[in-house]
Amino acid sequence: MRARYSAASWAVLAIAAGGFCAPVWAQTPAAAQAPKAAPAPADGDVVVVYGDRLSNDPGAYSVIDGQTIVDIAANHPAEILNTVPGVNVQMNSGQELLIAIRSPVLPAGAGQGSFLLLENGVPTRAPGFGNVNALFELHHETSEAIEVVRGPGSVRYGSNAVHGLINFIDPEPGAQQGQTLTLSASSLQRYRADATANFTTNGVQNWVGLSVMEDGGWRDASGVEQQKLTLRSKFGGETWNAVATVAVINLNQETAGFIQGPEVYKDEDIATTNPNPEAYRDAWAARANLRFETNFGADKLIITPFGIMQRMNFIQHFLPDQSNEDNGNDSLGVLTRYEFGPENFRWAIGGDIQIADGFLKEVQSRPSFGGTVLNPTFPQGTHYDYDVGTWTTGLYAELDWDFAPGWSLLAGLRGEAHQWDYSTNVAPGTRGRFRVAPNRTDEFNLLTPKLGVVYSGMEGLVVYANYARGERAPQTSDQYRLQNLQAIQRLEVETLDSYEVGARGEAYGVEYDVAMYRMYKDNFFFRDSDGLNVPNGKTRHFGIEAALRGGLGEIAGGALGWNANASWSDQRYDFDRNVAAAAEDIFRDNKIDTAPDWLADAGLSWETPVFSLGLSAEYVGEYFTNAANTARYDGHLISHLRGVWRFSDKMEAFVIVRNLTDERYADRADFATGAARYFPGEPLNATFGVRIRN
Repeated sequence: MRARYSAASWAVLAIAAGGFCAPVWAQTPAAAQAPKAAPAPADGDVVVVYGDRLSNDPGAYSVIDGQTIVDIAANHPAEILNTVPGVNVQMNSGQELLIAIRSPVLPAGAGQGSFLLLENGVPTRAPGFGNVNALFELHHETSEAIEVVRGPGSVRYGSNAVHGLINFIDPEPGAQQGQTLTLSASSLQRYRADATANFTTNGVQNWVGLSVMEDGGWRDASGVEQQKLTLRSKFGGETWNAVATVAVINLNQETAGFIQGPEVYKDEDIATTNPNPEAYRDAWAARANLRFETNFGADKLIITPFGIMQRMNFIQHFLPDQSNEDNGNDSLGVLTRYEFGPENFRWAIGGDIQIADGFLKEVQSRPSFGGTVLNPTFPQGTHYDYDVGTWTTGLYAELDWDFAPGWSLLAGLRGEAHQWDYSTNVAPGTRGRFRVAPNRTDEFNLLTPKLGVVYSGMEGLVVYANYARGERAPQTSDQYRLQNLQAIQRLEVETLDSYEVGARGEAYGVEYDVAMYRMYKDNFFFRDSDGLNVPNGKTRHFGIEAALRGGLGEIAGGALGWNANASWSDQRYDFDRNVAAAAEDIFRDNKIDTAPDWLADAGLSWETPVFSLGLSAEYVGEYFTNAANTARYDGHLISHLRGVWRFSDKMEAFVIVRNLTDERYADRADFATGAARYFPGEPLNATFGVRIRN
């Protein structure tokens, strides 16, 4: 792996060290006393502290609570996130994935830049340096809650919060006591250990989470070794408190590639094969931040300096040239937010700064398509080798106004500026399909308003209407990793306007959350099925989402409950494209590929003090796999069974049977260079585990 470290790398380490030395420096007599243990926060309180939205804010959002995270015991983020309406995370091989939130499943730069990933409200990557697989960098295994905002994020976040955001919330130090250890093994050669600990040292409350997984892989020549570690410390004085967080992940993966041919995922023998046994992905990331909060009467100031380091090396097994890519970036930033004003006329203003240094090198070490003859379209050698320095600044203001009994208005505006300084380490020019731009500087400016109205004057009911704009600067790979047919120019800022109405509440013992939205996106940059970049696409999106939950009383000494969510969407291209170089034409009103009309998830649960059982099913509807709407995937329905036996308050055993009916399905169905290709879904498998609490 390429060892390239900038000054920002060492600054990240300094923030990490400083964050955990700060409790010692802060030991004034008032702070040195061991604070009283706080009660475990409720789901809503968690979102108040670190989340993007409050329960009475306009706009759709979901919170996956800590018990659900424990029950699902997800080996892959998709297994838990796909229980949220409007979300479709596709598993590829190992820990690889692609995300959709009120969108098609988006690969490449669109997939990197359309969804904002947060850890306790802090971005996990710098704008412009995304990774479509970045969910594996988050510690979902030990999270206390996961918040999913559907649609553009609030004005406190800028670039990348376009289609939605996902916020992984760690346990608050001191909110819980004791330790936990979970050990599990599966019939697919997958072994896991997850451990958490809470302790107090010199009056400082600490929490640590550790997750280790070794996955032997159910397909040939595949497997994953993954380690995640998160440490948090909380300390403070009489009028202030601070939480320091350090998170580190490491991934070593032997990757299985696409299998090709019409519906070959239905063939058990072919599904287990690996056409790309040479493929791999090695990655690590480290993050550190220090969240400082102080009150001035009813006013509140929050300052969060943070640092990020990332490195990744992998073979692009999904492209014809199968080049090796080496990339990384280091960044430093600070988030500030000041809340003030009376309770019924509350203001928040904030400013963010983030600087980053990144690099990317792509080298093709062999002839294309695994042959022995050189292909001038995909020449051997170095395709790209460049460095990019970025500087991002943002300012925002937000007003929460209770303007009449039962009525409130939330309005905000954010402005953001990006400056990128690009330099190439190889000669500019065009070789085959690859174009190298000369050194240049680019600037991007974003302006994102938000306006929402909420009515909560009826008991058990909240209704809202919301407008929000999401914008994103292009990814650095979109701007500088050019193809031969692309002009060397500054790409346009992608813009999405979202209009939404919704209601949430409880009636007749049923909790419900429904929403309807219409969105329009301009300057959509994506790669078509011919592998060609489209810089100026337009799309439109319409959808309805519903989440329901309730109880069915007591049966056989246990409480019976149910939950269901469903989403229907109509997502279409809103432009025409007919160019001689492309075999695939795009016409206005074509459905966007990899955008199922229907997504659904439902479950039944039965629980006693000793036993619990859960049966769930997830449905993905049919979808086109190319923009021309000539190839499709029929969709699938899979089910899972979970059971827990509690020996005592401190020990329990569990079993999880995934794909209960042994359905032959595709996690991802795709169409490229004239061929159908798939990542097959896992067959029937069982996981057995034990969980110990102390």
